[in-house]
Amino acid sequence: MTTAADDAVPRLRVVTRELPPMEDVLAYTTPYDPLFWSRRGESLAAFGDLLTLRFPGSRIGDVSIADRWRAIAAAAEIDDPVGLPGSGLVAFGSFVFDPRSERESVLRVPGMIVGRHSGRAWVTRLAFDDTPDEPEPELPPRSPFGPHWAASFGPGRLTAGGYQDAVQKAIDLISARELDKVVIARDIAGTIPAGSDLRRLVRSLLEGYPDCWIFAVDGLIGASPETLVTVSRGTVTARVLAGTTARGGDADTDAAAALALTESAKDQEEHRFAVQSVLASLRPHTSALAAAEQPFTLKLPNVWHLATDVEGELSAHASSLDLVSVLHPTAAVAGTPTDRAMDVIRELEPFDRGRYAGAVGWIGASGDGEWAIALRCAQVDRAAPTSPTAPITAYAGAGIIADSDPESELLETRVKFRPIIEALA
Repeated sequence: MTTAADDAVPRLRVVTRELPPMEDVLAYTTPYDPLFWSRRGESLAAFGDLLTLRFPGSRIGDVSIADRWRAIAAAAEIDDPVGLPGSGLVAFGSFVFDPRSERESVLRVPGMIVGRHSGRAWVTRLAFDDTPDEPEPELPPRSPFGPHWAASFGPGRLTAGGYQDAVQKAIDLISARELDKVVIARDIAGTIPAGSDLRRLVRSLLEGYPDCWIFAVDGLIGASPETLVTVSRGTVTARVLAGTTARGGDADTDAAAALALTESAKDQEEHRFAVQSVLASLRPHTSALAAAEQPFTLKLPNVWHLATDVEGELSAHASSLDLVSVLHPTAAVAGTPTDRAMDVIRELEPFDRGRYAGAVGWIGASGDGEWAIALRCAQVDRAAPTSPTAPITAYAGAGIIADSDPESELLETRVKFRPIIEALA
């Protein structure tokens, strides 16, 4: 294992071999510290800590995780006849929202990865190049799932009443023209039984939210509907979500909720800020960048979102991590203008967001990768040696503009907490 302080570039040997098709790979990661990524059945499950880069704060923009990864990939010996997204050399990443965070950003290279994509499956073994030669990689044994468990939650550092007060202060600042938009989040805190099989939480999210990015990296587990950026063979795509309403209880009220969202001037304005933020960040690094003029409504099990897809072509030899560094934080999770919004978040949120609303995903040797914004998620921390429980914290936020209403924004956070709360029940 290495850290960001290590100067030497490790030399890795990576071997990927195709397997017979399989439906599920979750059992091939560990119960206590799962490394997992999935969307619509295309998944990566990993175990073992071969190489871990930890950086204070986000630090994705200076001599950075992106540059460090480029050097590691260039020095690696890779045998990958499969050639699918996620085969060969892969690292899983999770980065903090605020560079002033007390948590670390992390990029982890595991010892073994089992993946599936486009109906095909493979196993990848990763080792240092001075490791004695090993036989061809084979599918490791599945790890049986532990017993079911549940979490208990209570108020966090920002109570429901405190959240409404913070939203009103944000509205006052916007009315005073100090900024156009700011995203204010709140937290809920709880515990889970020590030694819980965290794959149970991952499984519940997989079953309930198959169209979302399901992730587990360094104790951060969630189901995000929002793509930060993907890069595949030079094509860049992103999906912007901003503007939210709860689903209706029946077909008629649900259709009415979707229509009201499309007609909401407040939500359209919030969405426009978010799209403009992404386009402005991507333009210097892409060509033929395009986005629809009007958002569409994205239906999830618990909410409707206004959504816009963005697509372009890389204009230079940038990696997906380079794009993460210029995109984060977007207006969808911070605000506009970004610097002032970050200051307001620090003033009004009495907690460290950690990796909530940061980037989470994976990167391959070529720089291709898939990155989501870490939303609808919870951070599970290790239990103290003698404690029967481990701490868990979940987060949810709402975009605040001039005509926001504190009570309505509180209700929006309750809706956004639902995926993780129900999965933990």
